[in-house]
Formats: sequence, C-alpha cells, structure tokens
Amino acid sequence: MGKRGTVTDYAGDELYAGDLVAYSTRQGNRVRMADAVVQKVTARQVGGRLRPMLLVKPTGEESGFTRRKSSRAVWIAAEHVRLVVPDVVP
Repeated sequence: MGKRGTVTDYAGDELYAGDLVAYSTRQGNRVRMADAVVQKVTARQVGGRLRPMLLVKPTGEESGFTRRKSSRAVWIAAEHVRLVVPDVVP
C-alpha cells in the first residue's frame, strides 16, 4: 500500500498477497463462511472514502451443505475478513 500503511483485518493482523483468509459470503438468502487466498491488496475510493479492498480466490473450503457453483476471484472489502494462515502460497 505504499506510504499509506498496510491493510489489516478486523483484529489488526496485516494482510498481504498469498495469505489464507476467512470471510462471509452470501448464497441466496443464506450467509456462509468461506476460505480464500488473497491475490491482490489495494484501496479504492468508495463514496468519498478510501476503503481497503482484497481480490480473493476461494479455496472451496466453506460452511454450508450446497457446493459453490463458481470459484472465480472476487473483490471484497477488508473490514469483515480474518487472517487464518499467513503466506500459504509461495
């Protein structure tokens, strides 16, 4: 993130590309927890504020009994993300 500092999860742990994180995602009317690997960390201007954003690729490990239909990379806000294991991808 350069001179602005680092992006952290809600507990204050720093997030970098290659980290394994857990985040909440929606499927229909349900909310599930999913694991994903961070591909890119950046900040975007949203509504006049600078918000930390993460490009994550789901690993397929998630709560719920129905399978995910797509494992595409998605942009998520870093405010509801928790670091699970740092630097899992070399």
